[in-house]
Amino acid sequence: MKTNTKIFILLTVFYVFVAIGYAYWSYQVQPTGKQEIEVIGTAAILMLAIMTSFIAFYFGNTAKNFTGAEDRPDANIEDGEAEMGFFAPWSWWPLMLGIGSTICFTSLAVGWWLFVIGLPLALVALIGFVFEHSRGLHAH
Repeated sequence: MKTNTKIFILLTVFYVFVAIGYAYWSYQVQPTGKQEIEVIGTAAILMLAIMTSFIAFYFGNTAKNFTGAEDRPDANIEDGEAEMGFFAPWSWWPLMLGIGSTICFTSLAVGWWLFVIGLPLALVALIGFVFEHSRGLHAH
């Protein structure tokens, strides 16, 4: 986790420098002759910096409570073979949720009529995904 935190901090710093460089470059090179910053590209790169800083913050806070074998220099390979969590490899709900949300987000570009199709599919998939272990053969 500490290594992941450092990687995302480096990415945040990189994106900030790229955003500054992009803003400077777009201010200097304008085909119309006007000197103004290209706002959309600069804002998009700054959003990348903000998102990577969120991930770095999360990993940094999680690393305080996480004592995995990955962060110990004296750890052996067999120290990291314990169960990491519970996963449902038979579940089709994440695929359906992805399809439903893709249809909903595609409706922003295509038309709102597509949202009427995607929203019920996404809601049913979300409910199925949340409650898949509450009923049936794999109920807990």
